[in-house]
Order: sequence, then C-alpha cells, then structure tokens
Amino acid sequence: MNLPRTTLSAGIHQLQVQVAQTQEQHATGLMFRTDMPQQEGMLFVFNAPSQQCFWMKNTLIPLTAAFVADDGTIVNLEDMQAQTTQSHCSTKPVRYVLEVNQGWFAKKGIKAGDKLRAALFQVRP
Repeated sequence: MNLPRTTLSAGIHQLQVQVAQTQEQHATGLMFRTDMPQQEGMLFVFNAPSQQCFWMKNTLIPLTAAFVADDGTIVNLEDMQAQTTQSHCSTKPVRYVLEVNQGWFAKKGIKAGDKLRAALFQVRP
C-alpha cells in the first residue's frame, strides 16, 4: 500500500510513519512485510476513541503497539509476537494505535504516560 506519511516525535526521537485511515488499510496494516526500518512505523487512525484490539495474523515481524489518546499520551504498550491471533487491547478508549518494531519504545526509555508529538494529536471537541 502507498499510504500517506507523517513524522512523530517521542522526546528527542523521531519516527516516520505510514498513516492507515480506512477500514481496508486497518485490516491490512503491516501484514506480509518481512522487515521494517527501525525509525519507521504505522499509525492507525480511527474516527472516534474506543477500545482498540490488534492481533498479528499474517504479520511476519514482532511489533509493539502503543495505544494513544487524542492528545498523544501513550495509554499502554503491548508487545506482540509475529503470526499470532492473541488480542492486544487498549486499556482505555483511544483514537490512535502506533505499531513499531518490538523493543523500540523500551530501547528509547519511552513508556505509558509519555507523550508523542504530531500535528494530528490535538484535543478534539
């Protein structure tokens, strides 16, 4: 898929992310990819905050999912193993889910409660 891209910041660290906005893009996500550069990821954008659950069927690389509130605050992080159907869910309603290579957040010292910065993370009415 050829998706739009944006830059996210986490402290001093930056990520170039593909933005998945449609149901089809959400369903495909990072499936069937054999690798992903360390400074890249995929941001899933939903129409409204709700509990989001992800699984890894047909996803070939281990990922960490950051469930992200409207203001960019990381609600929770979930490590996900490749090619599994175990559900990994947000602990609160969220509009955004960011997938990166597993271990990226841990290596950077980023945890739940920290904020990501991007133009799209704004408090909505």
